[in-house]
Amino acid sequence: MSDQSIVSFRHVSMQFPGVLANDDVTLDINKGEVFALVGENGAGKSTLMNLLYGMNTPSAGEVYIKGGQVRHFSPGHAISQGVGMVHQHFMLVPSFTVAQNICLGCEPKKFGFLSDFDKMNRIASDLSEEYGLEVDPHARIQDLSVGLQQRVEILKTLHRGADILILDEPTAVLTPQETDELFSVIRRIVKEKQMTIIIITHKLYEVMAISDRVGVMRSGKLVSVCNTKDVNERILASMMVGREVLLDQLDKSDTHEMTEVAIHAENLCAVDNRGLPALRGVTFSVRKGEILGIAGVEGNGQSELVEAITGMRDITGGQVTIGGKSIAGMTPGQVRSLGVAHVPEDRLSTGVSSPADVTDNLIVGKHRQKDFSFLGVHMKRKPIRKWAKELFDKYDIRGAGVDVPAGSLSGGNMQKVVIAREFSFETPVLIISQPTRGVDIGAMESIHRLIMEKRNAGCAILLVSADLDELFRLSDRIMTIYEGKITGEFQPENITKSDISYYMTGAQKEAEA
Repeated sequence: MSDQSIVSFRHVSMQFPGVLANDDVTLDINKGEVFALVGENGAGKSTLMNLLYGMNTPSAGEVYIKGGQVRHFSPGHAISQGVGMVHQHFMLVPSFTVAQNICLGCEPKKFGFLSDFDKMNRIASDLSEEYGLEVDPHARIQDLSVGLQQRVEILKTLHRGADILILDEPTAVLTPQETDELFSVIRRIVKEKQMTIIIITHKLYEVMAISDRVGVMRSGKLVSVCNTKDVNERILASMMVGREVLLDQLDKSDTHEMTEVAIHAENLCAVDNRGLPALRGVTFSVRKGEILGIAGVEGNGQSELVEAITGMRDITGGQVTIGGKSIAGMTPGQVRSLGVAHVPEDRLSTGVSSPADVTDNLIVGKHRQKDFSFLGVHMKRKPIRKWAKELFDKYDIRGAGVDVPAGSLSGGNMQKVVIAREFSFETPVLIISQPTRGVDIGAMESIHRLIMEKRNAGCAILLVSADLDELFRLSDRIMTIYEGKITGEFQPENITKSDISYYMTGAQKEAEA
């Protein structure tokens, strides 16, 4: 343990039933540095940081914070030692205001027993100004974008006096602009306040942009710790997966004619959950064998667009046709019956059932087929489990098997469950939102290859992603959307990521056929 170390792990292991999540990890993290922890889904990154935050007690080994050995593992003790953690899935009360969430558990009182809401608002406002994380103290969490919710999580942690801040996949739900703002804040608080920031991430270009050092985990082991300046993305990717990763090579075959329209939206209108206009006359087509990418700053109608096309949201104007048939008044199940598979943007709320086991999640939609049920009622568990195991292996889902709850998997492996289920339907139309959000680079490579295979087989794909690299890599055409209107249509090879951002923020371009 060096004099600079603020956190130390010594021969730490964490055994869960059927899984050795951390295997003899020894690591020092220094005061005042940005330390990135990378690895594939299930490599043990979040588990290791959950030990630091006191959410689990290690099966073996020792953990030190500021030179003192941790003997009682609990979040309360970790917080008292200055450790804070912002989880990948936020832990906020949706009906509470920003200020109430920031002060939750340590609310200021007046007259000794009444909550002092005015003081809460001042605390939130002062923290927001001090750290450059602008939020409205009076706004309710349920009305905020995920980017703003993340700011609240960070401010809540800072309010509790954290000087060691763990950020679990902090940019998985952020737009490029929000990511830049977050990194600016991280640089400032590290420089001005000598905080230690630990980032768990899959995005290697972000590791290169923000970290001082990087640790690479694979199969529960810490395989390397490097100064960031001494490595590059390709080296890190190879260390993560144990082989060379070639994200720049895709089979974008163009042996078919992209002429037959599979999805058509004409002057499509819809409102958001507050009843305000979300889509304002959107018109586009997706042809068979084509990927149409949708680029936009989050909250500009992308979610409502996907929900309207899949029957999850009422259409208030215009129309949508799938294979030439109008979906007006159809339920999501009826839209599916037209040959539509859907990978939703939020795997937790609409992608998987966390309490249900992996098998049940993988068989949804096929459970009434004669191979898996008797008269569509009595489930045939043996063939169902066999099918689930085949998908589990084919899509490299990593966990303790198909019989565990889906919620016990890492976020990236939950995403693989959704991808495996939806891609197994062999439908002519795929609606995909944020396909690689929160997944590692090895899984990203695999998912991109699978998407391209679907496209090359003639599938019509509507792809919504906050990752411009992903859109440019996969799309045949890219449309930009702003405040529910299409602002431009581009061939990826004819525009730069920098220039397309201009249209994502409101500039207009005459749509090209």
